[in-house]
Amino acid sequence: MSDAIRAETVFIGDEQIQAYQARPLDPGPFPGVVLIHHLPGWDEANKEMVRKFAAHGYSAICPNLFWREAPNASPDDASAFVRGQGGVPDEQVIKDVATAAAALRALDNANGKVGAIGHCSGGRQTLLVSTAVDLDAAVDCYGAFALEAPPSGSGLNFTPIKDRLPDVRCPVLGLFGDDDKFPAPDEVGRLAELMAQHGKSFEYHSYEGAGHAFFAVDRPSYRPQAAVDGWQRVFAFFGKHLAA
Repeated sequence: MSDAIRAETVFIGDEQIQAYQARPLDPGPFPGVVLIHHLPGWDEANKEMVRKFAAHGYSAICPNLFWREAPNASPDDASAFVRGQGGVPDEQVIKDVATAAAALRALDNANGKVGAIGHCSGGRQTLLVSTAVDLDAAVDCYGAFALEAPPSGSGLNFTPIKDRLPDVRCPVLGLFGDDDKFPAPDEVGRLAELMAQHGKSFEYHSYEGAGHAFFAVDRPSYRPQAAVDGWQRVFAFFGKHLAA
């Protein structure tokens, strides 16, 4: 397989949702990955992750979840506006991710399998969409407010999704930091217990010395050792569940 990829902004579905896509140029077939961006928005860090997946043999796409609320705005401005609205409604996220997954499956070099991954709010939303979208695997990277509502004063309207967990449709990998507060280790433990009670496949790992956003190379929270191990686990997990 060559290392040639094509990366570009595309418009998908009947609504022509703005999205960033990168895909290998070989005939394939290749699995797909939907990247759900974090609350800071559809930014360069997420687009770089999309290209990383393409370089590893995945067709990847990151829909701009804020395109309706803040069209043509910068990631910072769009994020500020959406934060002021309390976030994007869950059902809207589900709809947009389903559209992105369908776009990946429609590619001429697709193998038909699609996973999803997200960090922070995107981690919560990845767990959310795993209950409502036909995915083959999902990776929740320190998704906050899955079991508990955001603290008062945060301005966020996220609703806990623990009642949806019986509907999870695919294996889930969770990657967390021991020093994180949202979600804190006790919440991660309760999530694991609930997934087990519902008979769901939930593999998770929590890193000592890592807090929230330890994957973020452009932030002081970056923890190289945890991030490198986390990426290895992500590719092993997707390799297991998304292979043709």
